[in-house]
Amino acid sequence: MDSAQQIIAEVGPTAATFPSQKCLSSWVGACPGDDESAGVNYSHRSPKGNRHMRRLLNQAANAAARTKGSIFEIVYRRSVPRLGHNQAIGAIAHRQCRLIWRSCTRESGTKNGAQRSAKRASKSALRE
Repeated sequence: MDSAQQIIAEVGPTAATFPSQKCLSSWVGACPGDDESAGVNYSHRSPKGNRHMRRLLNQAANAAARTKGSIFEIVYRRSVPRLGHNQAIGAIAHRQCRLIWRSCTRESGTKNGAQRSAKRASKSALRE
């Protein structure tokens, strides 16, 4: 089964269940953990979330990081020395999760202006 089909089956075609991209990434378990006590950060382990969707996003993130010339390859190479392989893939999966929410919730317009603004929004989402 194709990854896109599985994502749509899990999230839904419009992602109407999730009011924001933060809610979707939290449900998936792709958001970074932020355990803090008395101003000290302890763990950055991601929450458990939806096991199937998280595995699917991690596989897609691995493939995207190895695609030559993609923005995800640049993000991967930039963050691997700091984070290591697993956390860098997790960061890419988190970005992809946010992009999935944006692409599912935007209106499907065919006008050139709407397409250009959607391309700009997706490029800015990649850089966040």
